[in-house]
Amino acid sequence: MKSGDLTELAVRNLREAALRNSLTTLGIAVGVASLVAMLSLGVGLQQLANRRLARSGLFDTVFVTSRANFPGFGRRSSRSSLSSSSNTSSSASQPSNSSSDFENSTKDREPRRLDDAARRELEHLPHVVEVFPQIRFVTEVRYNGNPLTAMVAAIPDSARGSGSFDNIQGSFFSSPTADEAILQMEFAKDLSDQPSSLLGKDLVLRYAERRVIGMATGAQDAEGQGAGGAGKVSHSSSGGGPGKTLAAADPAPENQGISIVPRDKTLRIVGIVDTEPAAGFGGLGSGRVLIPLKLGEALRAAQGNDLRDILRGSGTRPGYANLTVRAESPSQVQALESAIKKMGFAAFSLLDASEGLRTVFKIFDLLLGIFGSLALAVAMLGIVNTLVMAILERRREIGILKALGAADRDVKQLFFLEAGVMGLLGGTLGVGLGWLIGRAVTAGTNLYLRRQELPPTDVFAVTWWLLLGAIIFSIAVSLGAGLYPASRAAKLNPVEALRYE
Repeated sequence: MKSGDLTELAVRNLREAALRNSLTTLGIAVGVASLVAMLSLGVGLQQLANRRLARSGLFDTVFVTSRANFPGFGRRSSRSSLSSSSNTSSSASQPSNSSSDFENSTKDREPRRLDDAARRELEHLPHVVEVFPQIRFVTEVRYNGNPLTAMVAAIPDSARGSGSFDNIQGSFFSSPTADEAILQMEFAKDLSDQPSSLLGKDLVLRYAERRVIGMATGAQDAEGQGAGGAGKVSHSSSGGGPGKTLAAADPAPENQGISIVPRDKTLRIVGIVDTEPAAGFGGLGSGRVLIPLKLGEALRAAQGNDLRDILRGSGTRPGYANLTVRAESPSQVQALESAIKKMGFAAFSLLDASEGLRTVFKIFDLLLGIFGSLALAVAMLGIVNTLVMAILERRREIGILKALGAADRDVKQLFFLEAGVMGLLGGTLGVGLGWLIGRAVTAGTNLYLRRQELPPTDVFAVTWWLLLGAIIFSIAVSLGAGLYPASRAAKLNPVEALRYE
């Protein structure tokens, strides 16, 4: 039989049992709608997570810290080796060259320090956009004379393009060094019942400035000192020995200390934002007061890592707890991370975490697809039932077709075509129904978020490949369901079929 004749005959047969075929098609549509709704939820949540992470700049970022921040991280501590070397040397009358070589080799194995030289070296790596430190410190904030304790975070100018500032009230910083501040909404509510009224007002940061000062020790030799020399500072030792004169402008590192000096800084409030980009990474918590990065560096505020450096004996040497390195694109992060590790620093990125996140979403999508396919499996049974009933009702018609010369293949194609048409119609209708379900759930979700004073978001994402895949899957399931009825119809004996009443 010709394809046109088969199609015309299939459409006529579907019209003759319109109610039953319509209910079967509706069952397919419900199954496809549940499948589309489930998978679009999984896709939407995955896109939402990826979009938030991508706009925050975490996918193209490498976090760098000194290996000294992780005791035993990739290197063995040399303290015990130095102690052993000292005991060995003390047993000899004179120090040997091998002892000196051992000390030098131990020094080479010490972890590198994150200082300005290391920062410049990182900035010259290929495909590096910027390198900046994490500056966070707890301070007292005064507004209208009322003191509040808050975490202050310094953010780079590149954060302007972060999605966190899309709905900012006010504006971003006018310059990287401006005496300006952006408040998080929750902290702004603590300062005033009407947060928008804070824009253009001043607040005062009372912070602790970290200063390096010169000290003297009685163990140092006083030979060559000039009494009362210009530009010198004389300190007396605690042991009552002769005083040590140091150059005040450049004291030796081992003779330095730090001093904490309270300072006040007046800032103009220029913006209020709901969230902070990459909140909590590398810091003690989310910054409630945001300031420009260069201003934060100029303040030299004491941070939590300063106490750790003092206990390690390196507190007077300028350095960073960690640095953030941004690459030109996420595809270059892995090579950049490897290069930084070869330089002797500890480095990590979110690439490994993002791979794990993708795996979790794939499993999540698989489970949603399985649950969504259950309704489609029920619809598949409906197709089998409909076509089997059609065989019983059309036995005489099938016998006439065979008597007129229709082959078994033609009969199979006829029933396959009827099943495929129901699958196509049901899949198309189901896709539209699934899209409506997603829109309705999204509208209800956004209504709830607005009542909670949260920004609206899309949790459903119906992509073109999901729509096309759902329709193709619906047709494939329908053809699979029509396999048994088509084979049964093709095997009918035309003589027995013509006798059937």
